Amino acid sequence: MTTDDFSFALPPFKPDEAIVKLRRDLRELRGLTARGDSFEYRGHRVVLLTLEPDCIRAKVVDRPARTPHWEDRRLASGADVRRFTEDVRRRLARWNEDE
Repeated sequence: MTTDDFSFALPPFKPDEAIVKLRRDLRELRGLTARGDSFEYRGHRVVLLTLEPDCIRAKVVDRPARTPHWEDRRLASGADVRRFTEDVRRRLARWNEDE
């Protein structure tokens, strides 16, 4: 027996199902308000989500502002989605500290 006999494939990433969970997780974060495909923090858009056939395109701002700098992310796995959610959680904590 080789180690290849014990390998298994991860389930395929389903972006349409993952975006539903991601939106729910972001709505649960204190301070974020859902507005269609985006989320706002104190009246400023801070997260934008777009569903693509093979992934989720997510944009997040470094700091809330009238003309923010957007960071583009490609979420193509469950791990990417979890990392993105945790990153938004950390940013919210930092924004709350700064005010």
